Amino acid sequence: MPDRETLSADNAPAPAAEPLTVVVSRRVKDRDKIAFERLSSQMTERASGFPGYLGAALFRPSAPDDPEYRIVFRFRDRESLSCWETSNERNELLGEIESLLIQPSEREVTEGIVAWFTRPGRNPVQPPPRYKMTIVSWLALYPAVTLVFVLFGDLLTQVPLLARTALVTGVVMLLMSYVLMPRMTRWFSFWLFPDKRNHSR
Repeated sequence: MPDRETLSADNAPAPAAEPLTVVVSRRVKDRDKIAFERLSSQMTERASGFPGYLGAALFRPSAPDDPEYRIVFRFRDRESLSCWETSNERNELLGEIESLLIQPSEREVTEGIVAWFTRPGRNPVQPPPRYKMTIVSWLALYPAVTLVFVLFGDLLTQVPLLARTALVTGVVMLLMSYVLMPRMTRWFSFWLFPDKRNHSR
């Protein structure tokens, strides 16, 4: 009989799936922007009713001469994303949306921290090397965690460990996603996304 502490490869627990982030780029005809935003809102409302949906955001064109919209949404795993993307609820609106575009939608699915490293006007997402993403993430994470403990350290010591950990990680993740990483990606874009044309002859 095999030792109880020995797990075969077949019995080993599967690694937990990471949430998936989908980035969609859509270049909209100028006369159809109002209709496009209305349909996009309907699309988000329908997606929110599906299991595994984690949220979405629409980024409008960054300049008057740039008609590109970026839609970013997240699902818990590939199964829930596939359920949404093959649904009648999505496909009914997708045809209407595509008819408003200058060119077909561009779509990229990313996992983990790759979603932090996106830039307006650069779709599909081309992630930097993993070691660069790790270094820049650490450069943002270290001061964020330090700041939380400097400002709230005394209060946090009075909170039970599990609640304290939840509060700190929640605050840090919000700072990373909405404040720090967009700036860090912009500041380090010369290194994260080097322009290869400058090195070609």
